[in-house]
Amino acid sequence: MVRVVRESRSVGGVRRLFANMSTLLVCGLLTGIVVAAAVFPAVVLAGLVAKTGADEFDKLPSQLLVVQSPQISYLYASDRKTLISTFYDENRRDVALSDVAPVMRQAIVAAEDMRFYEHHGVDVKGVARAYVANRSAGETAQGASTLTMQYVRLSLEYSTSSPQEVVNATADTVGRKLREMRYALALEKQLTKDQILERYLNMAPFGHSAFGIYAAAEVYFNKAPKDLTLPEAALLAGLVKAPGTDDPMTDEGRPAALDRRDNYVLTNMVKMGYITAAQRQAAMKAPLVLTGRPAPNGCISVMDNSWGFICDYFYRWWLQQSAFGADGYERDERLKSGGYTIYTAMDVNAQTAAKKYVERYDRTGSNPTALMLAGVEPGTGRIQLMAANRVYSNDESHNGPNTNPQKRGQRGTWPNTTNPLISGGGDVTGYQAGSSFKVFTLVAALEQNVPLNHTINATSPYVSNYIIDPHSPAACNGDHYCPVNANPPWMNGPRNMWTGLGRSVNTYWVPLEWEIGAENAVSAARQLGIQFRASNDARLAANAHQWGAFTLGVSATTPLDMANAYATLGADGLYCEPLPVIEIRDFTGHSVDAANPRCHQAVPVPVARGAIDAMRCPIGDQSAFGSCDGATAQNVRGIVGKPIAGKTGTTDGNQTATLVTMTRQLSIAGIVADADWAFTTQLQRNLGGRDPHADVVNPAVAWTLHDAMVGKPAIGFPAPPATLAFGPSGKPSKPDATAAPTAGPAPPGPQPPPPTPKPRHSRPPRG
Repeated sequence: MVRVVRESRSVGGVRRLFANMSTLLVCGLLTGIVVAAAVFPAVVLAGLVAKTGADEFDKLPSQLLVVQSPQISYLYASDRKTLISTFYDENRRDVALSDVAPVMRQAIVAAEDMRFYEHHGVDVKGVARAYVANRSAGETAQGASTLTMQYVRLSLEYSTSSPQEVVNATADTVGRKLREMRYALALEKQLTKDQILERYLNMAPFGHSAFGIYAAAEVYFNKAPKDLTLPEAALLAGLVKAPGTDDPMTDEGRPAALDRRDNYVLTNMVKMGYITAAQRQAAMKAPLVLTGRPAPNGCISVMDNSWGFICDYFYRWWLQQSAFGADGYERDERLKSGGYTIYTAMDVNAQTAAKKYVERYDRTGSNPTALMLAGVEPGTGRIQLMAANRVYSNDESHNGPNTNPQKRGQRGTWPNTTNPLISGGGDVTGYQAGSSFKVFTLVAALEQNVPLNHTINATSPYVSNYIIDPHSPAACNGDHYCPVNANPPWMNGPRNMWTGLGRSVNTYWVPLEWEIGAENAVSAARQLGIQFRASNDARLAANAHQWGAFTLGVSATTPLDMANAYATLGADGLYCEPLPVIEIRDFTGHSVDAANPRCHQAVPVPVARGAIDAMRCPIGDQSAFGSCDGATAQNVRGIVGKPIAGKTGTTDGNQTATLVTMTRQLSIAGIVADADWAFTTQLQRNLGGRDPHADVVNPAVAWTLHDAMVGKPAIGFPAPPATLAFGPSGKPSKPDATAAPTAGPAPPGPQPPPPTPKPRHSRPPRG
């Protein structure tokens, strides 16, 4: 001490001496030792400083307000064990001290505060030792913060509400030290040493965005804190001092990290009697194997790149939920700091099947077309799968050219994109789904008590009462809308709702739409969750009486909207909002009331059952009354091997191709389209001459549903009331010449999926 004073008697050193000794004086007062008298040249000055310091010290607050530190949120699949991704600003997950290996507890004490179990929050000997070292060095070379004081400082940082408060909490000043000492002394009267150690371990920074021991053990060693070994624990303990420079994951930082582990942490552990010298030598010789990886953060870094779109939908959904904050900013902050455990509705088996068949029938990066699938559970709206032949990535530097003539020279969205192609949103308004929209006219007609056996003599072309632009290629007789059938010999003639839907007869559904009112068909679509995102579609939908082409699917939509609309019918008309989660738990483990299905009866039960009965025809199943005759996707029933309903859809010029098919447990919609230019006329050419239906979307959807249904029971669809099928009498007035007299033999069971089809140029009838 005397040597320090002599070296500090120069005029230039008086201020530094005074500042450094203030801390020492306070410590002396706190412990009853008047250290200042031995150091200051003037006893009077020392007494004055001591008195002033004590008064000021007593005025400092002693109750530490501890704000919960940011916690990482985890996103899991529905099996509650498959990790999809995590969300965080700071990668941290608090754990109990009992879940931390004893050797880790010992290592952190040896590294940061060897006298932790001896002092009462402030280590006077440590302060004196630091003062001597710092005066010898001529600058701050050694700190005097105890582990308790470090915890106080970290807590103060997380309790700040402004940038200036952050500066005040971390500034290297005597005032800050005094405040930390005051809090530390009070804290040690309130908490046990183990409680303080637990809180410190959960808050300390370890580098690589790992805060707290749970994240550190995971990021560096891919294990739980309770499983850390001695060399691993000593390495982690050594990182807290300089996590940026002593980075063992870099060639530059690895030597420094090992040196601090071997020659400081392990050495101190020997001094403290935690380990033997032999154990130290063994730990030093153990190979350092860093098997961990930085925790994924957000949807760009999902654990499997086929899960990006379902993760993205979850994130967009979260930002809309008022339960998590007043606005998007607050909700985002909650997700990234609230420590939620979120179980999504994603079914790993169904999602895996979807991605497998998407790749089989339209491999990612092979061409500009997008093959997109979405699957929804009827009765809950829970989204079990979302897959596309795209990589969910922001890196579009190697993407192919944009096919939209108006964006010539720009990069397209293939193979990488983060656009919500499957669900819609932002600039993505969707794709025409063709004749799969006929189901909405079907629902509207049934709501008006038009029976399923309502017969119309279909002719092609059909001169409708809808008035359109006389220059339109769909116009005839001046300005009348005149739809045609794709295959008149197979489609023309007397048709009812069963056969008109099964064979997808345009000239049955356009006159029926006129009978019941196009505005009612549009209303039915809205009831079932169809959103009119495109501005022109929204304009037409607002005044739809003359929208004759609506029933043929000229409005843009998405696979998710279609899957959910059909799921509503499969759930007896119960509409549920698309829901990406099954349960959300907050940091304390309590369930948050935001994951429950939000449902309402959209259409009457008999109407839904009537629609489903007709929808069994297009995909090779049979109605409850044996009234199906002809199908645009005959083989789908045989592939799925369960009772199904659904509908195909094709637009003029093969711009898109759609198949929606479902069981009582799962509804899947698939659309193949050019995501950059939805009105392309080159779809089949881009597919290498393959038929968009028979060779791409139909098998992808059918086989995905087949695999997703493995092990699940076959549940039949309830029959609609006979009066809704045949009118007030409940009986056919006469034999239906176009219908099969009986259900006939059961469709064949599922067969193994064929290899990837070769290009073909002929196609079966479709709608």
